[in-house]
Amino acid sequence: MLLLLTSPRRALATGLWALALALPVYTARAQASGQGPSPDPALTTVNPESVPRPVMRAVRATGPIVVDGTLDEAAWRTAPVLTDFVQQLPNTGRQARFRTEVRVLYDATNLYVAGVNFDPEPGKAITVGLERDFVSTNSDIFGLVLDTFNDKRNSFLFIVNPKGAVRDEQTFNDSRNVVDAWDGIYTVRTAQQDSSWTVEMTIPLKTLRFDATRDPQTWGINFIRRVRRVNETSYWAPLERQYRLHRMSKAGTMEGITGLRQGRNLQIKPYALAGNSVGAQVPAASLGSKADVGGDLKFGVTPSLTLDLTYNTDFSQVEVDQQVVNLTRFGILFPERREFFIENSGSFTFGDVAERNYRMGAALSDFTLFNSRQIGLTADGLPIPIAGGGRLTGRIHGWEVGLLDMQTQRSGTSPTENFGVARVRRNIFGNSDIGLLAANRQATDSSGRYNRSYGVDANIRLLGNLIINSYLAVSDADTAASDGTAGRISAAYRGKLWNTSAMYKRVSDQFDPGIGFVRRRSFQQRYATAGIHARPKLAGVQELNPFVEADVYTDLDGGAQSHQFTAGLNVFFQPDGELKLEVNDWFDRLDRPFTPFAGRSIPVGRYNFRNAKVTYVSTQRYPVFGTASVQTGEFYDGTNQTLSGGLTWRPRYDVSIEGTYQHNDVALASGTFAADLAGMRLKYAYSTTLFGSAFVQYNTQTRSFVTNARLAWRYAPLSDLFLVYTERQNTFTNVRNERSVAIKLTRMAAF
Repeated sequence: MLLLLTSPRRALATGLWALALALPVYTARAQASGQGPSPDPALTTVNPESVPRPVMRAVRATGPIVVDGTLDEAAWRTAPVLTDFVQQLPNTGRQARFRTEVRVLYDATNLYVAGVNFDPEPGKAITVGLERDFVSTNSDIFGLVLDTFNDKRNSFLFIVNPKGAVRDEQTFNDSRNVVDAWDGIYTVRTAQQDSSWTVEMTIPLKTLRFDATRDPQTWGINFIRRVRRVNETSYWAPLERQYRLHRMSKAGTMEGITGLRQGRNLQIKPYALAGNSVGAQVPAASLGSKADVGGDLKFGVTPSLTLDLTYNTDFSQVEVDQQVVNLTRFGILFPERREFFIENSGSFTFGDVAERNYRMGAALSDFTLFNSRQIGLTADGLPIPIAGGGRLTGRIHGWEVGLLDMQTQRSGTSPTENFGVARVRRNIFGNSDIGLLAANRQATDSSGRYNRSYGVDANIRLLGNLIINSYLAVSDADTAASDGTAGRISAAYRGKLWNTSAMYKRVSDQFDPGIGFVRRRSFQQRYATAGIHARPKLAGVQELNPFVEADVYTDLDGGAQSHQFTAGLNVFFQPDGELKLEVNDWFDRLDRPFTPFAGRSIPVGRYNFRNAKVTYVSTQRYPVFGTASVQTGEFYDGTNQTLSGGLTWRPRYDVSIEGTYQHNDVALASGTFAADLAGMRLKYAYSTTLFGSAFVQYNTQTRSFVTNARLAWRYAPLSDLFLVYTERQNTFTNVRNERSVAIKLTRMAAF
């Protein structure tokens, strides 16, 4: 980081060479035993797209299970052994080199899962952290996913690393929407043996949602094993490279589950908070010292319908937003980080949905009809007090439903407001869906201000890999300036070789959904792309992905507005690592001056410019890994060179240090400027229940220096003690915008 800060170009070049030299070829030691890599793994290859999905028969536990990671209970010997995992990486379709054995049992109130992960050198298994929701892509893992309604669309996911850290997620719409903030109640223990590491897990049925009226039950299920040091990822139900574990339309099946009791499914989680806040941008209602109480309640109204209530809602433990440098003339959608709004958020998704590993031309960061950050946050990301609210999500007679109602309090110039959202969606043709969404934002003072939006959408899957997305949305408000429409139709195909899509989109100049986000207005967009994913027999290369893209915007009358034409090549190395090459041709028509940096404006006009970009992502199998990127070329009436990189060092499994740096050197007719963004993050985990982090960011474009430090102790299931410190400083005026410290205690009671 010090080198980068003193000389970005020299540091980036040095870093690229260092990363390249730090990639020794790992050759797995051949083992004659079936407990590790075999001397010559089976060379027969199955096609993950056409091979039948595996089926297992559930077995009821014959006795008690003590979760300690040793699998010494007699009941485990009665469970069928699931094995024969198939590689996704590096050799798609081949038998896994590292053997994995899975056993599943159940009783009336729990599901039990055990995994034996054979490895001749289990001490070399990579663990990247002990914190909950660790970064699973960098670690050895064992995991499973459950589709409890067997609808081939939605799931609960559980991933464990060798030290017993867990990552859990809730997914929607067949891998399209992933909610990584979902937290479930379950127990996990791991243990290391001479030639394996084992996982033992108990998942209480009250953690899951399912239709208890069905007997017997049939659930979708799949398992994953990753050996990170050789980049082997394998699945029980085979998957092509573009899919992830939660692609439930490709999962296997677990049959014969009978006699389940779901319980009352009632959780109550009160909190107590004490803190102090000062600063120029802190809302008046939040200044000074305060103590407060509130809480959440979760209740299973039916086996498939859940009610969440919140009172005096608080999110003081949430990490601050990650800073960005924005050299475009459009706004940026920051991700939601507050757990109440993240949980079950897939039920409310509407807008420019994107499919994983498809190039679609638009994403939810371009348009979403429901953006929960409009509730309880200012445009600068500072909190507006939330009095409370509720959410009802689940299924009713074949319909997926989501209802949300929240009430905020007055804060500065923001009036008291009520936010209401209703979403319904129904599966058609197996794995397709149609739906409706309505949203209302209403001032609850005497002003009578309101903003309402409505939309209908359809997401159709045909022939397995062909996806058609469409929507039509309208907005309506007490002022005509917010009445408008938006619509989209797109089709995309992603197979083993081809990746292609096309889209048409139109947004009127007055489209303004009050609880949504629209990146730009008053345009028509036409997008098309084509590329291939070739797997040549080249030493050290997994895959070559050449592609072209055309993204053209016109105004509503058809006049040229902007375009981006791209030709690119992605090279995926063996066993991992990636090189990305891009050449871009840009056009932009400015109808009003654009100011990317204070005091530096670009005048009205028509601009053609070109640039090129190279990005390298190193292997993540070693304690030190990183990324490096260089972009150079023209920028409107001048030039821009962007150098960026990131470096992560894991000296131990419980410690990581991450540094990032971006330098933009811009020369315009109106003058030159440099926009720099630097960040440093330190993580330390004392155990799987006690961990801390510190995050520092410096952004010259927004003239801000941000510090955020958090200590979290999970002393009981879903019960936490947080200590949080946040400071925001204006580096130009040296004014402290915010300094706050908070201590928060939560306690979960489940019935």
